[in-house]
Amino acid sequence: MASYDLAVKTEGLTRIFRLRKREARDGAREILALDRVTLEVQRGELFGLLGPNGAGKTTLIKILATLLLPTSGRAYVAGIDVVENPVEVRRHINMVVGGETSGYGLLTVEENLWMFAQFYGIPSREARRRILELLALVGMADRAKTKVYHLSSGMRQKMNIVRGFLTNPEILFLDEPTLGLDVQTARTIREFVRRWLEEHPDRTILLTTHYMHEADELCDRVAIIDRGRILACAAPWELKTALRQEAVFRLRVEGIADAKAALDGMPEIRALAQHAEDGQLLLDLVLASEEALVSVLARLSASGARLAELRKEEPTLEDVFLALVGRKLTEDQDEHS
Repeated sequence: MASYDLAVKTEGLTRIFRLRKREARDGAREILALDRVTLEVQRGELFGLLGPNGAGKTTLIKILATLLLPTSGRAYVAGIDVVENPVEVRRHINMVVGGETSGYGLLTVEENLWMFAQFYGIPSREARRRILELLALVGMADRAKTKVYHLSSGMRQKMNIVRGFLTNPEILFLDEPTLGLDVQTARTIREFVRRWLEEHPDRTILLTTHYMHEADELCDRVAIIDRGRILACAAPWELKTALRQEAVFRLRVEGIADAKAALDGMPEIRALAQHAEDGQLLLDLVLASEEALVSVLARLSASGARLAELRKEEPTLEDVFLALVGRKLTEDQDEHS
């Protein structure tokens, strides 16, 4: 499909960060943040980039938003090359970053948003109408006259969300928009995003997140990204359905310190993650078939493990990620974004 028919298109997009000598670890002077990423995002789509911190999500968003140049490859937003014509790209987009600090603390919420609207040339009366309407939608109508320095972090992020949608952008980049927020605030933002896109079906949102439930709840399609590479791209239900051909089990065992070591080399195991909890090990297993569980339990028993709990589960996006990369999204990592 031609790039002008798509909201976003990338072709072999690569970004390498070169480190100063004192920043290098193990002698490595380069970090491959994006590795030949090729994507197509349809107009009117809510498209998710799902991956752990450091996977390359923010790097990709920054390139698409013309804040960072690629090392190689091409990227088009609204059919426009982001390198050749960044100014034109910016006329079509807006961006919200989770956890960002924006606005002037001595100005009120309404004054900050009105000032931002003027940067985009929105007539003053129309700007104020949109501001009050959007603040009401995120539950902040009563905070319009509140100075920003009085806002909690959750309220600041709601204001940032309003700022992003205020310009009615053709394409909106939401980079971890609910990062660090309480459950209720995050739910309010997700509901707002969903409602806005339903009311503006010609608009496109590209969302990055490392929250599985957020991607599952909101996105039409999801690209799973890890270590700068796209591992899979499809609708959440398609990714989970594909995994149903295998078998997903949750086990709780005791009497063993490292189940991974005990089960090492078993071809029946497609993926395995473990973590300790209250003196027991919780295991997430993706097996080639249900029958393979018998061999797994026998190996664990021979290693001195005692089974405390066993459940067969319907696959989740977390299981999809585990099956693709061999670890859970929530496991600690030491990567760069």
